[in-house]
Amino acid sequence: MDINRSAGIISVILGLIFILFPMFSSGLVSIIVGLSLLFFGISAAFMGWNMRDGINNTGGNIILIIGIIAVIFGFLFIFYIDALSFLIGIQFYIVGFIMIIFGIAGLISRMNRFSLFTSILVLIMGIVLIALAAFAMNQPIYIAIIIGVVLIIEGIVMLLN
Repeated sequence: MDINRSAGIISVILGLIFILFPMFSSGLVSIIVGLSLLFFGISAAFMGWNMRDGINNTGGNIILIIGIIAVIFGFLFIFYIDALSFLIGIQFYIVGFIMIIFGIAGLISRMNRFSLFTSILVLIMGIVLIALAAFAMNQPIYIAIIIGVVLIIEGIVMLLN
């Protein structure tokens, strides 16, 4: 089995998990991001503390502050998942615009039928994503469902190529 088929199968399975268990998926993503930020923040804080010297403290202090901020956001994402809903709303807009640009670029390039079909679907999903951005502030469940649908579409395309 080649790498595209394996990635396609994994993508479809992950897409189904995101659609069937959206709250679990959102919570898991939030915890993973939080843990990543927490570990990054701790290492950045230690690096910043060790970089400080008597002559030039600026670089070390900046890295130390970034580390402390990352630790705070890490704890927010791990223990207060609702803090993520505001960020998800902003992410909807950003990801929606990126998907629209990606879809338009795919339509312009027209490599084959599958990429044309995928480009149209990604363009439509980008428009839907922007339309749902306002709702994401209150209901972060939409991002998990949209991610699941996109994962399934991409997985099917990988399986068909």
